[in-house]
Amino acid sequence: MIDLVIVGAGPAGLGAAIAAAENGLKVCVLDEFVKPGGRLLGQLHEEPDGKWVNGITEAQKLYTRAIGLGVNILCGVSVYDLIKLDNRWCVFTTDKTIESKCLLLATGASETPIPIPGWTLPGVMSIGAAQVMGNVHRVKPGEKGIIIGVNVLSVAIARELQLCGVHIEGILLPQPSLVSGDAANPEKMMESLLRLSHLAPSPLIRFGGKWVSPKLGARLYPKNGFKMWSIPIQLRKTALEIIGGNQVEGVRVAEISATGEVVSGTEKVVSADFVCIAGGLTPMSELAAVAGCSFCYVPELGGHVPLHNEYMQTNLKGLYVAGNITGVESAKVARTQGTVAGLAIARELNALGNRADEKIDVAIAEVRETRRKALIQFQPGIEEARTELHQKFYESRGKKILL
Repeated sequence: MIDLVIVGAGPAGLGAAIAAAENGLKVCVLDEFVKPGGRLLGQLHEEPDGKWVNGITEAQKLYTRAIGLGVNILCGVSVYDLIKLDNRWCVFTTDKTIESKCLLLATGASETPIPIPGWTLPGVMSIGAAQVMGNVHRVKPGEKGIIIGVNVLSVAIARELQLCGVHIEGILLPQPSLVSGDAANPEKMMESLLRLSHLAPSPLIRFGGKWVSPKLGARLYPKNGFKMWSIPIQLRKTALEIIGGNQVEGVRVAEISATGEVVSGTEKVVSADFVCIAGGLTPMSELAAVAGCSFCYVPELGGHVPLHNEYMQTNLKGLYVAGNITGVESAKVARTQGTVAGLAIARELNALGNRADEKIDVAIAEVRETRRKALIQFQPGIEEARTELHQKFYESRGKKILL
């Protein structure tokens, strides 16, 4: 029996593996993808200071460090069941069954699809799939694309696709429906877009983002949209249908009002050879549910997340969580959360040594500082939502602790 099994070889999982192994624990990391790195593998962007971040390079650094510490990393292996026994966890995989004293779930997040007529045509994909094709496999998803859905992911990945030599015709909203919800509302999306105004290459947009209200911004938003990196972001146009015979040939679009109603007589077809649907991210918490973990619904964190405290500990002994399974944030935040989890597990197994609490407190402070400095936030109020979540964890145990 080993000390720790980690499910997920992304920034959180590798960060935890390094922290645990540095303190002498025997660690095994499992990931269903063929390469370690998780979300890092698809990332390629420029920081405000002009430094370019290549996620593949960052993932390789973490992998090399973990391997150097003796961490066993198994890729192409899926976990299909978990059982908690008296003093150990049994992890059932497609390769073998592994027993460990502690278990960390760092399974990340999955994309939330928005069904649109024609979305099963060849050439339609999620925005994340297009990112992986371009940045990981170095294959262009097409020559001319349209992105349906305006959010943090669609704006950031549109820029990455552009760097791959792909022409993005525009980013527009999905058709109003019960499924699309706020994602089809120009005012709600304007509110989201204003939180990204600091990333805009145009000084005018950056300045306006500080003063314009979402309601006024949606009303005054030009029909052809504003451009970021020459990519039109069109809050006043909606995708009615993806059209094509054997593959994508274009999108039927129409103008919409500031509140989301389709303007009659404005329909037209915009040609494209691929379409990306960007519906946002949701924590991948299925394995936590299989394990019997308690959950809490937190919209600011992306949906239902395992109930846990600031040490990334769940209500089940020996079970920890880190990264986007705990709420959708940046890869940097996930990496620091992994460090906290790795140290907390080492403390539980009496391997952290002297000043254990102090070491963990320093790591927790780094998580908060990394979050504060994050280039983008997927939702507002994340820090407050996490504090409330942690409080609920202690309340579930009959404790009242001010965090």
